[in-house]
Amino acid sequence: MNLLITGCCGHIGSYVTENIHKIKKIKKTILVDNIKSNRFCSLFNLKKKSNLKFYLRDIDKLNSLNDFKKIDYVIHCASMTNAEKSFGKEKQMYKNNIDCLKTVIKFCKKSKAKLFHLSSTSVYGKQANLVDENCEKKYLKPQSPYADIKLIEERMLIKERKNLRYNTFRFGTISGISKGIRFHTAVNKFCLNAAINENIYVYKTALNQYRPYLSLKDAFKTFKFCIEKDFFKNDVYNILSGNFTVNQILKRIRKHKKNIKVKLVKTEIMNQLSYHVSKKKIQREGLNLNYDIENDIKDTLKLLGNI
Repeated sequence: MNLLITGCCGHIGSYVTENIHKIKKIKKTILVDNIKSNRFCSLFNLKKKSNLKFYLRDIDKLNSLNDFKKIDYVIHCASMTNAEKSFGKEKQMYKNNIDCLKTVIKFCKKSKAKLFHLSSTSVYGKQANLVDENCEKKYLKPQSPYADIKLIEERMLIKERKNLRYNTFRFGTISGISKGIRFHTAVNKFCLNAAINENIYVYKTALNQYRPYLSLKDAFKTFKFCIEKDFFKNDVYNILSGNFTVNQILKRIRKHKKNIKVKLVKTEIMNQLSYHVSKKKIQREGLNLNYDIENDIKDTLKLLGNI
């Protein structure tokens, strides 16, 4: 079986690339990225046994994948992803991310490849203790252009559900290290600031709010499960390791870096709601995700330990 990874140099894509040899069904992997993020280091010292081939491509161009043949699976990671910085860049982000998905949908329909579509738990906005995939549309209240685009993408795939096989995974906030690691999401950003003795800036409304988090290890476990089990249900699933408050994240950081400085700030993303995201739907399919993100915190601080 052959796999195509778009956005292979990013935080998630680079981790999958480094570990793809662990999925025995995958014999060849095509890697695609435009490297506008300048994360060339994601391509350094890749394992030869993984049978990887890299192509420099902008997949917002509709026919940019047409020359790839005999692809069985596509993991679509290519997109602009920074929710906070999406304010002021709405038009650019909408066009880029939606055009990229149009290219991938067209390719998957033509090649009959099965698609992993990555959405986000940030689409939720219901004021309740627990939200799941059956949350009513009126309670899906994205707090950023990035999250709003994810809902648009989900609807695009629903319209195509008779023409391709796919899973939409609403990922929690990513934690963990990879070659393409980014430091704009909560856990990684807090670890970086702690390591260099800078203030950890926390949104005033967020300190005791619950949010879903996902370790890269559980993200990869999800891809592996679906490929090995041929699990593609044309449906939406929440994918997370656990729900935590910012305070709980900070306590875990303090176990490994005691003297951290926390400063409360305001932000444009002022979601006043606190909620747990349910992962029971994917658990019922036999996939249990429970990696302890404290290990991700420890690994990230160790990575930055000499600065």
